[in-house]
Amino acid sequence: MNASPAANQPIFNERGLLNANIPLEADIQRAMLRAPGQSFAQWMEGRVARYATRRYDWDALKFQADYDPKYRRAQMRYMGTGGTGIAADSNTVPASHFTFSTMVIPAGHEGPSHIHYDVEEVFFVMRGMMKVICVKDGERWESVLKERDFISVPPGVYREEINLGDEDALMCVMLGSPQPITPVYPPDSPLAKIKRNAAVTANTIK
Repeated sequence: MNASPAANQPIFNERGLLNANIPLEADIQRAMLRAPGQSFAQWMEGRVARYATRRYDWDALKFQADYDPKYRRAQMRYMGTGGTGIAADSNTVPASHFTFSTMVIPAGHEGPSHIHYDVEEVFFVMRGMMKVICVKDGERWESVLKERDFISVPPGVYREEINLGDEDALMCVMLGSPQPITPVYPPDSPLAKIKRNAAVTANTIK
């Protein structure tokens, strides 16, 4: 598999930072409609992602954990693929305007500082205690989120999350785009220099 550019390289195109792979709104609206010949039950069942058919993907961010084990964490996808660089996952509900997944962060582990230039990112703590650190233009803010606490991080703000507890933490994660541009890291972060594999299609569960 060919390596992509350095993980910290932003993606620009003729539409600015907007991901050119995202369909036009009219196409998105059509894709959400019931398909010709599809029963109502088939249509609705196709919009269900059951926990029994999910699995935690420890490989989505493996390139980070390979650099430092403290970055090891796992994604469970429900709608779309999130911002981890997975190209597609047919075992999720198709994303139209946002993605939804859960993330397991083992005790003492963390999500490294990164930035989304194109979308807001939401964290909702379901279990555990997470420190969230946000930085923009030299200003720093941090807070501890406990069970059922929520934060929406705006685009253009660096964010990192650290599990302060003694057990695995569990967070819901949403991104405000059906296909977010892969995030980048602070220029002085060691992860900024790592080559990551090109985005891949996730294995599906049969």
